[in-house]
Amino acid sequence: MNMILFMITLSLTLSIILTALNFWIAQMNPDTEKLSPYECGFDPLGSARLPFSVRFFLVAILFLLFDLEIALLLPLPWAIQLQEPTTTLAWASTIILLLTLGLIYEWAQGGLEWAE
Repeated sequence: MNMILFMITLSLTLSIILTALNFWIAQMNPDTEKLSPYECGFDPLGSARLPFSVRFFLVAILFLLFDLEIALLLPLPWAIQLQEPTTTLAWASTIILLLTLGLIYEWAQGGLEWAE
């Protein structure tokens, strides 16, 4: 118990000391170059706050949706070694079928076409 209390106290003390040291030593002298929205060396031509197209977010959500199948299907090689792997293989086939139907639906609706 004493070792745990010592480690928690040491971690807390070290964190507070390092945070205070950072605020004390840090240099706060912003200039116009550091405050500009672009860091490539060019002056901005328009507003930096233009809204993104919804298509970017749609493609990102579709990528995450179809990328989840990897996480769901990773345990399959170990599931085949079970005494009764048919249930696991049936669920995996159902997941793959649903994702394939979703991909076909998105393709038919034009969600995967970038240019209009």
